Amino acid sequence: MHPYEVLRRPLITEKNTELQAQGKYAFEVAREANKPQIKQAVEKAFKVKVTAVNVVTVPGKTRRVGRRQVLTQPSKKAIVTLQSGDKIEFFEGV
Repeated sequence: MHPYEVLRRPLITEKNTELQAQGKYAFEVAREANKPQIKQAVEKAFKVKVTAVNVVTVPGKTRRVGRRQVLTQPSKKAIVTLQSGDKIEFFEGV
């Protein structure tokens, strides 16, 4: 898998904004991606040093569409811890 196909989008929430003070950033990643691929993709895309990667598989939720119940797509998110002193400028000012 190509490194730029691994990262789908940054996750910008209130909780993730508080984690940025600790040097942790959250991304939605491809479901097939593993920890070494995520680490390589973040290091290549943002030119930072990654010390840890935590991965969470988020199951799909049941939603109502008219009288039917449908299941949303499951996804995968990664919380990436950077080396102290590094930060991703993409998240600044959000």
